[in-house]
Amino acid sequence: MGYKVAVVGATGNVGREMLEILAEREFPADEVVPLASRRSQGTEVSFGDRTLKVKALEHCDLKDIDICLMSAGSEVSKEWSPKFAAAGAVVIDNSSCWRYDSDVPLVVPEVNADALAGFRKKGIVANPNCSTAQLVVALKPLHDKARITRVVVATYQSVSGAGKEAMDELFSQTKAVFQIDEVEPKKFPKRIAFNLIPHIDVFMEDGYTKEEWKMVAETKKILDPKIKLTATCVRVPVFIGHSEAVNIEFAEPITADEARSILRSAPGCLVIDKREAGGYVTPYECVGEDATYISRIREDATVENGLSMWVVSDNLRKGAALNAIQIAECLINRKLIEAKRKAA
Repeated sequence: MGYKVAVVGATGNVGREMLEILAEREFPADEVVPLASRRSQGTEVSFGDRTLKVKALEHCDLKDIDICLMSAGSEVSKEWSPKFAAAGAVVIDNSSCWRYDSDVPLVVPEVNADALAGFRKKGIVANPNCSTAQLVVALKPLHDKARITRVVVATYQSVSGAGKEAMDELFSQTKAVFQIDEVEPKKFPKRIAFNLIPHIDVFMEDGYTKEEWKMVAETKKILDPKIKLTATCVRVPVFIGHSEAVNIEFAEPITADEARSILRSAPGCLVIDKREAGGYVTPYECVGEDATYISRIREDATVENGLSMWVVSDNLRKGAALNAIQIAECLINRKLIEAKRKAA
């Protein structure tokens, strides 16, 4: 007997990706229920070679749901995640709502799958921020080898991380530039076409943005609270795929060759690192792929035990939808959950 899976926010970028990945990976679901707001009721979404009609979240019968993949934002999650959990489902939430709750595990399966054992406290597992997810996949095996003490990261984040409206804005502004029309920012504070914006999420009192703070807090929770991290998060005119320039300081010596070898055998990592033109991965090439790609691995001579590298991943997949489904697969494989109808 398979699982009954609800996808909340099924008409959004990540929700649609979740449906695609569930079908791709042949997830053991007897039934998949796409849910969204009432205004999206009846919208058709793809699930493999099938088409499903979206149902209104407020009319959903929660009692038979085994797994809820929540991707509808913090406000929806705050209201509905506890309702799904109270009805006996495990909620895997893609918003920031539960990430910093000490009773909710924040999980990247390649990094800290053991934390899933604590999901029963609230029946919720949190998905990290997209920029954090790919970063910790690359950091974990190196941390195990030489213990990371400090990370400096600059992100180059695609517009899809800000939703469909942001993707539409990049498209319309790019078109306007070529047609010599007025370029009007709506979703972003400044024009994004042929430009960079060093501002993601709201500004905080210390001058960092909340996106930058998330990377600090989440890396500490997922990987090691002793790691010091500073980030500069930048929105770039790319549709899909986040890139990161990462500088790492270690407690123990580690060479670039050692790091390259470790990462080549690490789960979720794919090293493409030829020291020649084109011997690295760009965000365009990672679209639709599951791996976290790592390139430009080199020693940093300005600090003791330092490395620099380039990390790229599809933010809609590993940064969101894929990671959530991998969490669900881990819960099943570790026999932490079972289908209600089977249990009955």
